[in-house]
Amino acid sequence: MNIKRKLIVNDKDIAMVEQCGLVDLNRSTLYYKPVPYSEEEIKLFNEIDLVYTDMPYYGHRKIWKELSKRGMSIGRDRTLKYMQIMGLKPFYPHKNTSIPDKQHKKYPYLLKNLLICRPNQVWAADITYIRMEKGFCYLIAIIDWYSRYILSYKISTTLDASFCVDALQEALERYPAPEISNTDQGSQFTGADYIERLLSQEIKISMDSVGRAKDNIIIERFFRSLKHEDIYHKEYLSIADLKTGVSEYMFKYNHKRLHESLDYRTPAEVYFERKEIIKTEASMTPERKQLLEIAV
Repeated sequence: MNIKRKLIVNDKDIAMVEQCGLVDLNRSTLYYKPVPYSEEEIKLFNEIDLVYTDMPYYGHRKIWKELSKRGMSIGRDRTLKYMQIMGLKPFYPHKNTSIPDKQHKKYPYLLKNLLICRPNQVWAADITYIRMEKGFCYLIAIIDWYSRYILSYKISTTLDASFCVDALQEALERYPAPEISNTDQGSQFTGADYIERLLSQEIKISMDSVGRAKDNIIIERFFRSLKHEDIYHKEYLSIADLKTGVSEYMFKYNHKRLHESLDYRTPAEVYFERKEIIKTEASMTPERKQLLEIAV
């Protein structure tokens, strides 16, 4: 939609209504100016995020009831609307909140009964809501399923697909391509740019069943750790502060934080333990060499 609006020019020879018709853009959309969310709405977003992070199996009805118990004034339909804006998906079959595009091709879920036993066998990606003191944004992260190693991430103020494509491109440039990529059916992951990058690397595409966020539970667990261990404690004031803080947390998570499920090793230790997955030294950037030295 932003691209279409940019095509509109102040040309006296072509009436504005005709220009809008040429790019299939409603005039009301052209003149519409987004209204920023109020402090009350931001407070409700943050409270919904707190409830969901602690009880990700809650649908919008239970979250609405929980908000009411906490003294928050909000209706059920409004709760659902806000969850859709935030991209929240409870862990049971429900109305999908990661909005798909009906014109995009969907792919089957390939991880059922699959033994995931090595790095770069499966990558998972997802988007989460990130709170700030006076606003919010979104974060996409791509994780290696076996090692829990975060391969790349990006932060955006909108749910535009481009920041997801950028995160995928960065991961593919830094690490060997996976055998399988798993995401939900959101339009950010079913769009042509994202899919083409996977197919160009001959990566098999797996997508969660509709309404089953548990199909991608590894990345959901990471988001929960990020929020409880960093986001909720810091109350970041700006995007710049958030980016700095998240960068520091990602390094700690990958290289310092011990995981019981990994036999008390770090994700980096597990991801880099197999020498055959490491690209040749000649192809490594200085940053990449430094990461490898830290990991092994």
